[in-house]
Amino acid sequence: MKVEIWSDYQCPFCYIGKRRFEEALKQFENKEQVEVEFRSFELNPDAERDINMTQQEMLMKKYGMSQADVAASSQNLTQQAKELGLDYHLDNIVLTNSFDAHRLMYLAQSKGKENEMNERLFKAYFTEGKHIGDHAELVKLAQEAGLDKSEAEAVLAGTAFTAEVRGDEQEGSQLGITGVPFFVINRKYGISGAQPIEAFLDTLKKVWAEENPLQMVNDPATGEACADGSCSVPEK
Repeated sequence: MKVEIWSDYQCPFCYIGKRRFEEALKQFENKEQVEVEFRSFELNPDAERDINMTQQEMLMKKYGMSQADVAASSQNLTQQAKELGLDYHLDNIVLTNSFDAHRLMYLAQSKGKENEMNERLFKAYFTEGKHIGDHAELVKLAQEAGLDKSEAEAVLAGTAFTAEVRGDEQEGSQLGITGVPFFVINRKYGISGAQPIEAFLDTLKKVWAEENPLQMVNDPATGEACADGSCSVPEK
């Protein structure tokens, strides 16, 4: 089973959704058969790298929210995150462009370090207030995720993995993805948003059951066919 997750490192619901999915996966009995792939999505692809505006100011300007509305929303998100063991500090967020962070994610994927890099970027942004558009900061984060410093510097200095990130965004658009997080399971089911853990688990079970029907085996005692190794005692 393959699960593709479209997300952006500046999306608070993406980190929450990621953790809820991970909790569901822990409870899924066939978790060893699940491949997870992270895909790129930019909430604001036209954003500057350095933005002289706070998160609160951006939300008030973009969505017409009042200061009280922003505070209430931030408190709600922080509480949701806390319930999953995540420590949000939304007042310290440094707004930026996430494109280079996504490119670095692809470098990590090529080295088998995508899980480490993905988690490190989210934590840096929402917990530590790091500038994930700044190249020097990104190199540090890459090293902490287990990547080579010189390789990370080379990627950020050039255009490597640009096609991969743009390809993800184009493919997401073709699939009708307009918001994140968005989870695509076996290109058959889509889950939009940071759904409850139970919703993820139920969908995993449903897809698995549909694509792995009961196998017929022979009862070693009677030679009769029985489903999934569970045989009934024949009536006398």
